Amino acid sequence: MVGGVLQRAINLRRCVCVSFQLAVLLVGIALIGQELNPAVPQAPAPNPTPASPVPASPDPAQATTPEPDPAPAGANAASSQGQESASPQQPQKDGDGMFVMRKQVNEVALHATVIGDNDQIVTSLNRSAFTVFEDGRPQPITSFRREDVPVSLGILIDNSGSMREKRPKVEQAALNLIRASNADDEVMIVNFSEEGILDQDFTSDLAKLKQAMERHEARGSTALYDAVDGAATHLRGSATHEKKIIFLVTDGADNSSRDSLEKVLHSLQQEGAPTVYAIVLPGHEEQPRARQALQLLAERTGGVAFFAESLDEVDEISRTVAHDIRNQYSIGYKPSRPRSEGGYRTIRVEAHASGYRNLNVRTKRGYDATQNRDTTSH
Repeated sequence: MVGGVLQRAINLRRCVCVSFQLAVLLVGIALIGQELNPAVPQAPAPNPTPASPVPASPDPAQATTPEPDPAPAGANAASSQGQESASPQQPQKDGDGMFVMRKQVNEVALHATVIGDNDQIVTSLNRSAFTVFEDGRPQPITSFRREDVPVSLGILIDNSGSMREKRPKVEQAALNLIRASNADDEVMIVNFSEEGILDQDFTSDLAKLKQAMERHEARGSTALYDAVDGAATHLRGSATHEKKIIFLVTDGADNSSRDSLEKVLHSLQQEGAPTVYAIVLPGHEEQPRARQALQLLAERTGGVAFFAESLDEVDEISRTVAHDIRNQYSIGYKPSRPRSEGGYRTIRVEAHASGYRNLNVRTKRGYDATQNRDTTSH
């Protein structure tokens, strides 16, 4: 019996040893597996990003201006150059070519038409072809341009009773003159009879200009001198462009103006005064003094008076005027005689060039230096 008990104890011991060995074996296998496949560590949960709060309006007493980030080397120079290029200087071209004319202080501005052989307008002359005389003395030319420049144009149409049947063709001729204009021109419309009415101030809107011409009732007498004087004053004071033109259409002599012809001529001698182009409709043949007055108004300012023999000529004359205006030379000179001496100064311009036997220059005959208008050309 003792032997059986001993035998069972030995067997139990063997079982315990085997179990221990199996447990050790299983632990070893587990350790080997951890070394071959290490566990991926659990990443900590990220803290949620809080929503950006709406910034409160800073207290003006505590508000500060943030310092700008320093610019890389050369950035300031590039920025400065960019600002300068935003306001480029006007290029100045060769004196014998075309260049921008800037009216200098004390400069007298002339607009000249040159007529060559066969009464054709000459447009290809250089600066060196011209000589300007003031009171018979040659003057230095300080600026020169042979391009079409914008014009401030005043259209004055006689609206007296005798014009009733003539207005439609006159208005059409005036509209054709406007259509032939520079895109930058500005035009005003004055209808006159006993008085001049500014029916449309300066604009480039053709519809408004057409409407202003049609806003009339032909009646009454003719205050031509008052209309010209008033238009010249408005052009001098309100026009945008340095070059100014009056385009006048009438069929009768002045018979109701307060101003005299002499006063109007004096007004047109002021600096900045317009050039006058006049179309005289049939009916002036028996009024030689009226014809002479209109010729004086035109020629003294560098313009032309046309005497139409029929209404059918008016449209063609208006086209001639447009061609003349668009093909002029702009010449500036600085008088050698001080303006402080005042007085009326006569002007004469001569032109000489190879290939031309005779060149006739038409421009204003003179100006009154008493009133000095130091303005800059546009």
